Amino acid sequence: MARIVVVGSINMDLVTQASRFAGPGETILGERFLTVPGGKGANQAVAAARLGAEVALVGATGGDAFGRQLRLGLAAEGIDLAHAVQLDDCASGTASITIAGGENQIIVVPAANARVTPAQVENARPLIERADAVLVQMEIPLETVEATLRLGHRLGVPVILNPAPAQQLPTEWLQLARYVTPNQHELALLLGADPAEDFRALMQRAPCPVVLTRGGEGAWYREQGEPHHQPGFKVDVVDSTGAGDTFNAALAVFLAEGLPTAVRKACAAAALSVTRLGAQGGMPRRSEVEALLARPAA
Repeated sequence: MARIVVVGSINMDLVTQASRFAGPGETILGERFLTVPGGKGANQAVAAARLGAEVALVGATGGDAFGRQLRLGLAAEGIDLAHAVQLDDCASGTASITIAGGENQIIVVPAANARVTPAQVENARPLIERADAVLVQMEIPLETVEATLRLGHRLGVPVILNPAPAQQLPTEWLQLARYVTPNQHELALLLGADPAEDFRALMQRAPCPVVLTRGGEGAWYREQGEPHHQPGFKVDVVDSTGAGDTFNAALAVFLAEGLPTAVRKACAAAALSVTRLGAQGGMPRRSEVEALLARPAA
């Protein structure tokens, strides 16, 4: 069983389904509203747990009703919350999500996530020391992202940096990551490059191994030499929310099997995740990923 530590955000997603996105200043009628547990850290933790990993989450929730609901849901997935603090003087993070035509628009309010500290990462050192991989994203303070990268590097534990929401980062930080997992737009922002530049050229220029996600097209990865392509899996898209988080979790869980195998399984897991509504609601079990991989090619 893979042992995964996730350092990241915990949100309540406020999801609205509509036939299309509203324009500036426009009011339209939605089709459905629901509250769904989310946050990139929590999503990746749930996805890893569903894929059979032993998972610990480093993060923060507020002392509000959302926070209590989020913690109950994570605990029900078997996730270790010893290092996910509850801040009674703060609200829990939220993400307002509109879904239309299989795509999504998201506004995140960090709240408690803005108070995830480097000290929490250091306190989780015993878990990180024995982890097979660590996942970290950028919905928490950058100083905490840096602390995670540095601690993992010192301990020799692979850290997968999911640079979302993306911004330019110091080259030194990128070099501390075992893998960085952006999409093309995020990779360009990380490198301070033109997003229109060919993504394969950007991957070659990156100062670290890159696993680049391309939605339905699958993923590209580079460890040494030229980038390699892993095609995606054809599925009927219902909701793309959480697909990237599922991909990152699967990459971490299956990393010990080698990068090409891990990327293939991550693409399969991400494909399954978009066939259902909700970030965590769509995340597949290991048996479902294995069944998709065993299916004859169309």
